[in-house]
Amino acid sequence: MARFMRAASRARRFCLCAALCASVLSCGGGDSGLSPSGSSGSSGSSGSSPPTGANVVGVVVDAGPTSTSPDINTLFTTVTVCVPGSTTNCQTIDHIQVDTMSYGLRILAPVLTISLPVQPASNGSSLVECTAFADGYSWGPVALADVQVSGETASSVPVQVIGDPNFTSVPADCSGVGQAEDTVAAFGANGILGVGVFAQDCGSGCVSVVDNQVYYSCTSGSVQCQPTAVRSLAGEVANPISYFTADNNGVIIQLPSVAAAGAATVSGYMIFGIDTETNNKSGSQSVLTVSSSGSDAGDFTTVFNGQNLTTSFLDTGSNGFFFNDTDITQCTDSGFTDFYCPASTQSFTATLQGDNGVSVSESFSVGNTESIAQDDAAFGSLAGTFPGPGSSTTFDWGLPFYFGRTVYTAIQGSVTSVGTGPYVAF
Repeated sequence: MARFMRAASRARRFCLCAALCASVLSCGGGDSGLSPSGSSGSSGSSGSSPPTGANVVGVVVDAGPTSTSPDINTLFTTVTVCVPGSTTNCQTIDHIQVDTMSYGLRILAPVLTISLPVQPASNGSSLVECTAFADGYSWGPVALADVQVSGETASSVPVQVIGDPNFTSVPADCSGVGQAEDTVAAFGANGILGVGVFAQDCGSGCVSVVDNQVYYSCTSGSVQCQPTAVRSLAGEVANPISYFTADNNGVIIQLPSVAAAGAATVSGYMIFGIDTETNNKSGSQSVLTVSSSGSDAGDFTTVFNGQNLTTSFLDTGSNGFFFNDTDITQCTDSGFTDFYCPASTQSFTATLQGDNGVSVSESFSVGNTESIAQDDAAFGSLAGTFPGPGSSTTFDWGLPFYFGRTVYTAIQGSVTSVGTGPYVAF
């Protein structure tokens, strides 16, 4: 049976190891605070007048949550979680990856120091989720948390606790997706904040179908978990933005441009809400509506090399441009064989076309992955092939697309001055 999980990203969420030669599948980084201030060798925040307000939080591209194996092109922010109803039993967690192509907050159990209440499945056992990403899977129970990001708060949000040691029996139809990403080292972040165009991570399919291959009913320590339907949409892991009392119809990511040679860090902003405050007004950006249902939910079309790539998307959770072009030289180093390594940087043009017929021509560059400096966390021309099923119809516009732009993501059904979500705009 096809998995009901809406497209989750993190395609090629690889890091650059210290010597650029070891395995790119094991990522990590240090425990530095996140602030939108520049430093030597960094790109500063975009715009001459930085946005301010309770709905604004700093985001940063840096080496990640440990120093042993730096991330590249991974966007982080800081989130506070509390036991529901408490103002003291709380924890602030940095290096939470920001992902515009997944939905919901997921926290790595090893970094979580508070105990969040696990939610029951319909039969009274614990509700546990398998999150399938493009490069692996994460397994863990669904819990409730009050979530705060900057001045925005959301109460009793269903979140996933990844790698909870009380739930170690992973069903074969989950573990068969790929490698496990249940530790900070494997995940490359302390968690992930999915702020894409949907309010829930699966939708009605996981409510109406028992064997949805996403949600399971498990007893703590049990050797076997059973597939289960979620009792209602409200029980699914949810995009916290949809739970905000205000500024809850979408998100804006604002990042500066990056020099061709790369940058050690890049700092910018995430602004909640669209047309809800003076600091998040729509302007003259191009609005591309995306598919609202089906296997291509969240997608638009990219026209590239004479092909209509109908499952294309904008994605801060992918660290490069990912598409297939046999004319571009691929890397020969064993750690980078799925990435492109042309002898010199190549420039291309593609057309992004929304379901509403709006088309925008965009230029992008593909550089040599093996030439990235080992101390750079941001590189604007990182690119590679797209993996797995659907690769022939996919163009993944990852984080490099966001450099030097202000990009809007509107949640399905939400109304803004330029249209109703789901849409992306830039």
